[in-house]
Amino acid sequence: MPKLMLKFEAAFIREIKLDKPSFSLGRKADNDVVLDNAAVSGHHCKMYESGGTWFVEDLNSTNGTFINGKKTLKAGLKNGDTINLVKFSLVFMDEAAATKAPEPPLPAQRPKTPLGALEVLENPADTRKEFDLTALSTYVGKSSQAAIPYKSAGLFGGGPELAVVITMRPEGYYLNPIKEDYAKYNGNPLTEKVVLKDDDTIEVGATRFRFFLKK
Repeated sequence: MPKLMLKFEAAFIREIKLDKPSFSLGRKADNDVVLDNAAVSGHHCKMYESGGTWFVEDLNSTNGTFINGKKTLKAGLKNGDTINLVKFSLVFMDEAAATKAPEPPLPAQRPKTPLGALEVLENPADTRKEFDLTALSTYVGKSSQAAIPYKSAGLFGGGPELAVVITMRPEGYYLNPIKEDYAKYNGNPLTEKVVLKDDDTIEVGATRFRFFLKK
């Protein structure tokens, strides 16, 4: 069953199961998902399922609805997409889509996307040095939903439960921020989705990774 992981800034709040055809989100108490913040509109946006795809539609909100950091009026959701409503973020997770095995290529074909991987360059969180990116969405974080762990920076060991997600598409791999400005891409703060290329570096907390395509 699809679900949302609701966070306020870096703090995880709760999991919301999408167990009916549509949901309303906003500040007022009559919404299915109440977001108690003055900057959130009374009826901010809605989510609904159509033809096997979940959609988000803005309801003429004051501060806008954003998908992976980009303002949108209406958009379909893919596993791992993040809906941003002011300081709230909702990560859309469709485990059925994430775990569905890809169809094997025909004998005369090669997979469209070469296998990507992350190599740990500095400050590993455990003993593993390399991670293959075989899933449609691979999370880097501290929670049990993250396939790749990172080591927190600073003395107090803080950091988001889910920091970034790497999504695999036929045309290549994309790096998406979940906690905006927490991770770095090639030394720069990661604020929006980017296309990953051979030898790009990703920094999450104190851990530094190198993305590469296996030949």
